[in-house]
Amino acid sequence: MEIPEPDSNMHSSGRMEALGSLPPEQMNFLIGQICALPLAVLFRKYLHPTKTSPTIRHAVATLLGFYLCMFCYSWCTVLILGEVVLSYIVLLLADRNHVHIYSLVVAMSYLSIFQVVRLLKSSEGSSDFTVPMMILTQKITKVAFELHDGTARKPESLSPSQTSRALRKFPSPLEYLSYNFNFMGILAGPLCSYNDYVAFIEGRHYQRSGDSEHVKENGVQRRPEPSPTNAVLEKLATCFLILGIHIAVSRAFPVDYNTEESFLETASLLHRLFYLYISLAACRPKYYIAWTLADAINNAAGFGFNGYRKNGKPRWDLIQNLSILKIELATSLKMFIDNWNIQTALWLKEICYDRCTSSPTLATFVLSALWHGVHPGYYLTFLTAMLMTLAARAVRRNFRHHFLVSPSHKIFYDVVTWTTTQVAVSYTVAPFILLYLGPSFKFYRSCWFCLHLLALFLILLLPKRRQAPSREATGTKGIPLKATLQENGSAFHVDSNGNQAKKML
Repeated sequence: MEIPEPDSNMHSSGRMEALGSLPPEQMNFLIGQICALPLAVLFRKYLHPTKTSPTIRHAVATLLGFYLCMFCYSWCTVLILGEVVLSYIVLLLADRNHVHIYSLVVAMSYLSIFQVVRLLKSSEGSSDFTVPMMILTQKITKVAFELHDGTARKPESLSPSQTSRALRKFPSPLEYLSYNFNFMGILAGPLCSYNDYVAFIEGRHYQRSGDSEHVKENGVQRRPEPSPTNAVLEKLATCFLILGIHIAVSRAFPVDYNTEESFLETASLLHRLFYLYISLAACRPKYYIAWTLADAINNAAGFGFNGYRKNGKPRWDLIQNLSILKIELATSLKMFIDNWNIQTALWLKEICYDRCTSSPTLATFVLSALWHGVHPGYYLTFLTAMLMTLAARAVRRNFRHHFLVSPSHKIFYDVVTWTTTQVAVSYTVAPFILLYLGPSFKFYRSCWFCLHLLALFLILLLPKRRQAPSREATGTKGIPLKATLQENGSAFHVDSNGNQAKKML
């Protein structure tokens, strides 16, 4: 969702004018999401699981999703629906031992074909119907992998998370359509588990594991059904606040200025890296707004309950897609990635990283690039991200433990790692925003590929394994009082006399 970029001195009436100047397809998207919010409230109030059957809830959620999709994408809804129908046929016909592979290939191929068509034939102001296709591709493949886990694998071979998500019942056509096309998630997601969605439709979502003592006692409900009102209002307030920040900052720091000849020739490298960070940070709010609003819509429908906090307050973060503070304050690349597009990161982990037996990091980044689209800037970003991830791991493994000796050292380490993380992220995602190789390489050449070279240097130079210190605490004679070393799966306990007693883990 693109947000307009008015001048920094624009007042409130100017902001409304800027919103009114959105391109038609973006305005339709915004109107669709705004309409989905009251529809979600009505859905929860009048089609509550205690008042109506799951079949009716599935049918209404699907029909409303079709309406919103038609409103935003017109006849392209047929192409979007085609991916769901084709994938359901694959589920029906494919062997359970390979259904996940066939579904992944079919869904990714379908998405890639229309991403190419969209790139070649798109015109100014045309709607990007591949956005809901991207969300559907995640849902389709997620169901296929979880169906494979539940019907073709032995229970003892599954991890705890795979066991909880595994599907042992084949979804009906209506359930499958509702999961993929429901009005809460068809336009902007976020991705959710099939089991969680069906539990929501059937009214079992308030009985989350670990919270049963809070919900029922001897079959009698102890607490009233948690209300999502506060969570929804908080997320809507966040959207308005972020919108104001985005409007105030983005026009003053346009991303394209990073490749302006005059800027490249006159600004120092540090100046350019600082401007890069500010300009790309100003782009992030449009994603914050889209995902936070989508989360609020699901919550308003009653979906997203994730148990109770220790203080008894309900949590509504089951399908949360980002944590803004953790992103902006990230002190590592992993922390940034883990809190940015959370559900997509979990999807990549579930279907690729956890199952890939060779080079899982490379495979995961390649799959992520393929899913995002065909612009070469995407591939350059994800290849750079893989390099930065490996370098960050090497640095953390070799240096972090030296700064955990005191709070002041830890604060210094956090400040340094926050600065480097934000610069590295901005440097990495620049091609993602610039899209094409020409501007991307122009930018990287202006920086002499400095962070690429630094990352390679760190990966090659630093040891692959952390060199554990021989002394973690010393007595009066400088002999370690207690230390635990790990080496090739064995633990060594070092006593006060300096003797090692090996104990197999």
